[in-house]
Amino acid sequence: MNREVDHIEATRSCRDAKQAGQEPRDKLSATQEYQVDLPRIERAVREILLAVGEDPDREGLRETPARVARMYAELFRGLRLDPRRHLKKVFTEKYDEIVVVKDISFESVCEHHLMPFMGKAHIAYLPGGKVVGLSKLARVVEDVSRRPQVQERMTEVIADLLIEELDAKGVAVVVEAIHTCMTVRGIRKPGAICVTSALRGAFRTNPSTRAEVMTLIYNGRQ
Repeated sequence: MNREVDHIEATRSCRDAKQAGQEPRDKLSATQEYQVDLPRIERAVREILLAVGEDPDREGLRETPARVARMYAELFRGLRLDPRRHLKKVFTEKYDEIVVVKDISFESVCEHHLMPFMGKAHIAYLPGGKVVGLSKLARVVEDVSRRPQVQERMTEVIADLLIEELDAKGVAVVVEAIHTCMTVRGIRKPGAICVTSALRGAFRTNPSTRAEVMTLIYNGRQ
């Protein structure tokens, strides 16, 4: 059953319970909503604690497997969401200049070490007769970021979604992020920032248009 249907069923159950004078069932938790196997994660975390020489039954760690399971349900909820749904409502406009939304904060998880990376996404598109609500662009970033991945793929996924769903003349996505997998382990270089970009349409083929959008995004920060 998909997320929307699950949500509708939960809402109906709450309404029916209220009409019957009963206590309604709790609303769908994040774990139910995103179909995460919590017990399986808890068992795995317990094994990790044992493997590193810890006692998972001591007071401070007793509830850690359950906490970690709930955390993964939250961090990976994007695996069960379709970000395209945010781009279905568009508005017909004659506006034919660049639209930019900068500094969209996000948190994601690197699939190589399952450690967080976080930063900001900058999105620009050249409308082809249709515009979308600005908050929808931020919602797309939120959905796409909540899954294990590499930053390069995240950047391209967002760009491809926008060019396909908005029928835009051009799309540019720039992502800047700090990766904890290289700041707290391994090479340990705090402050290092990874920058990725994905250009589609006119922003890829027209050098002057590409220069214009990059100027708008960075606004003298380079």
